[in-house]
Amino acid sequence: MEKPIYATLSSIGAYIPSKVVTNDDLSKIVETNDEWITKRTGIKERRFAAENEATSDLATNAAKVAIERAKIDIDKIDAVIVATISPDFLCMPSTACVVANNLGIINKPAFDIAAACSGFIYLLSLAKALIESKTYRNILIIGAEKLSSILDVQDRSTCVLFGDGAGAAIISATEDKNLSILDVQCASNGQYQDLLMTPGCGSRNPANIEVINERLQFMKMKGNEVFKIAVKTLTKDVIEILKKNHLSKDEIDFFIPHQANFRIISAVGETLGFSSEKVALTVQKYGNTSAASIPMAINDLYESGKIKQGSRLLLDAFGGGLTWGSAILTFNGKSV
Repeated sequence: MEKPIYATLSSIGAYIPSKVVTNDDLSKIVETNDEWITKRTGIKERRFAAENEATSDLATNAAKVAIERAKIDIDKIDAVIVATISPDFLCMPSTACVVANNLGIINKPAFDIAAACSGFIYLLSLAKALIESKTYRNILIIGAEKLSSILDVQDRSTCVLFGDGAGAAIISATEDKNLSILDVQCASNGQYQDLLMTPGCGSRNPANIEVINERLQFMKMKGNEVFKIAVKTLTKDVIEILKKNHLSKDEIDFFIPHQANFRIISAVGETLGFSSEKVALTVQKYGNTSAASIPMAINDLYESGKIKQGSRLLLDAFGGGLTWGSAILTFNGKSV
């Protein structure tokens, strides 16, 4: 009898742009200050990509790290999937196609998904299904964003929140259930689409002088409404996935939520009863990097030596759409 195949996260990697933008730097561009930003978000600084760096460049650099750590040959990668809301090009080619070409991956499927800050969870769900159906054996997934390219620096309520970066992972086939991606659940509710969106330059509001003058090509967010829904949804989602898989919070080594706002992370972590030592926190130095947020946070824990092979991780994200999702998995990368 043929053994069942499971999907496993076999490596993690990230790319952090070198340019640091502090709260004081932003105060010279828009009416704000370090105290105001820190109190409301917990963010002290973020990274911005260079002018000649596109999202695909960030993604490619992160992918190279993940591939190296997985000790996998390029020709063994069966597909490339990128989650992003800041693609290189408006329509085509996909950022994944550009990344695949950069890496020398040819004649393999490559495509993007757009699930905003929940993008990496959606990628895990896709990769798990494709591997456990025995369609593929190794998939490169990447959350990558150059959000600085769609930030309105005249809007202090949003421009202080976001940063650039990329996180990548190799998802591979395994026969060891104990090292698998145990469960992933994703959801959405388009009823709240107007709370967090980029309203211009799509088919609804095609690019024209009026759209540009109204600055509709930039991200818009109703922060207070998003905050309330995010805390409630993220908490409910974690409770559900733990209950569904008959696990308690004490059986989780690290809780890795989307890094959007320190107050959201604190509220969710405290409600769920996770100690601060178990909760990943990178928002203070990277800001909100949307789809790159969770893999970048995993990478931070990995490079610090905290996450090791066999560590059980609980991921939780919420983003524009609105979309959300959670995942429970065992890390199967080699320890640093």
